[in-house]
Amino acid sequence: MPETYDLAKMLGEIIEDEKVDSSRNRKVSQEEINTILLQKTRTVRTGDGSKLPLGEALILEGLLTQSQLQKALKVQSQKGQKLGSILVSLGYITDEALLSFLGRQYGIEGTSLLDVCINEDVMTVVPSSIILKHKVLPLKVESRSIHLAMESPNDFTAIREVEFFTGKRVHPVIVPSYQMDLALKCLEEKKAMGFSGADLQQAREERPMTVAGLLQYLVSANGSDMLITAGVPPSVKVSNSLRRSNMSVLTPDQCVVYAKTLMNERQWEDFLKNKEIDFAVDFENIGRFRINAYRQKDTVSLAIRRIVSTILSFETLGLPDWLEESVLKPQGLILVTAPTGHGKTTTAAALVERINRKRRCNIVTLEDPIEYVYQPQKSNINQREVGADTDSFSEGLRRIFRQAPDVIVIGELRDQETFEIALRAASTGHLVLSTMHSSNATAAIDSMVNRFPQHLQGQVRQQLADALLLVFSQRLLPGTRRDSLVLAYEKLINSFRIRNFIRENKVHQIRSQIQGEADDFASLDVCLVRLLKEGKIFMKDALLLADSPEYLAKVAG
Repeated sequence: MPETYDLAKMLGEIIEDEKVDSSRNRKVSQEEINTILLQKTRTVRTGDGSKLPLGEALILEGLLTQSQLQKALKVQSQKGQKLGSILVSLGYITDEALLSFLGRQYGIEGTSLLDVCINEDVMTVVPSSIILKHKVLPLKVESRSIHLAMESPNDFTAIREVEFFTGKRVHPVIVPSYQMDLALKCLEEKKAMGFSGADLQQAREERPMTVAGLLQYLVSANGSDMLITAGVPPSVKVSNSLRRSNMSVLTPDQCVVYAKTLMNERQWEDFLKNKEIDFAVDFENIGRFRINAYRQKDTVSLAIRRIVSTILSFETLGLPDWLEESVLKPQGLILVTAPTGHGKTTTAAALVERINRKRRCNIVTLEDPIEYVYQPQKSNINQREVGADTDSFSEGLRRIFRQAPDVIVIGELRDQETFEIALRAASTGHLVLSTMHSSNATAAIDSMVNRFPQHLQGQVRQQLADALLLVFSQRLLPGTRRDSLVLAYEKLINSFRIRNFIRENKVHQIRSQIQGEADDFASLDVCLVRLLKEGKIFMKDALLLADSPEYLAKVAG
């Protein structure tokens, strides 16, 4: 057990010893007194007698991890707050655990201001000028002593001033720094001479969280997205399910502040001009995030997507091994399709990483924004971001052939010109990999063709029939394991008969004429049946996505 110290008693004893020492004929200076007390109160003693700072001491007692400490120290360097209060705000430690620990460390009592009520009679004992100057609060007044809430119980100047003005001996009581700030702010704003824990709790809930705090909350909740919208609290998506946070309701002004904080000057100007913008940001020790900012009902909203820094393997994502055969081919078009939020970007990144590790080639990506950052392995990888490195997808693609690419990765096929250049590249000796929004594999082909005028669609079908390698359409479903997601997919691999279906504008017949699982086509229902039999998903979730719920219930049941 760490030693405990009565600071007031120690101070009295040492001040008494300030008298002339006849044996040494000198006075002990006040600086020496403060040094002695600081040595006793600012460190803890471990079993071997060594002394540790607060963060390391918390790690030693199992209350904190090294990673959490590094994140908290980073926030402290930016905000300058007390380390303990930062740890509480990040959710790494509770008020109760911190106060208990600090009480043991300082050898004094600790209390939470959220649990006390200070009336006017107690508050008037200490002059308000001293309360504000030294950040102290009287908690309890007795005949000869006063219990004084302090965020720095080794502030002996404050202790001496309070004792001088009150004529009472001070018993320091340690409180969290953020609670002291809330209490003083509450007293100042309400012009009050007292407060209750309920007042502080209300002020605490009204205090907006920092951008770093929001992003840390998203990571801690293991969410995929955070949605910032005026009129409701910040919300997170976990396993594709929306969950409200217990934070306060956001105001339009707070949403604007969050948006401006996340953007640089150029991005903010673009946002004001275009009323929406996509970009990505890195927060050290928190992670990388893709952000879409947009206006709605004359306010600003944000959709923040968490990007896992590690590019996951085929096995981790549940991708089939046969995909490698297609992605290692020297030319052709590969499309990864899915609705929003179903992991198509993550799958595309895994495919690019497989090429990076298996082929010696030059990969050029065009993304809006850059999400996953690749480290060159066998391949060279050049990642270009729309807005920062090129004006648009079409502008970047028009010049991409001069960059000697073997593999071209397009973040998303969005318009006719992008489709046209992608088809040309796939037909002229390049492997092109891209994503697009669609409900299934055959719908993706129809969507590509229908983006062109009627008189060009026949030509486009011919090009697509020759250039297409694969359409991989996927969905994410809740798994049987808690908060897990399972990948279900549909494959369409170009073959002689698939090529004819495309050329003859009979893509809609693929689903009806190819039943079950074939080498060139397997519907999503086939994959759902397999996942149900393996016990990885629930029937109720599978039925929501099935092309034929009757077939699914019959075969899997």
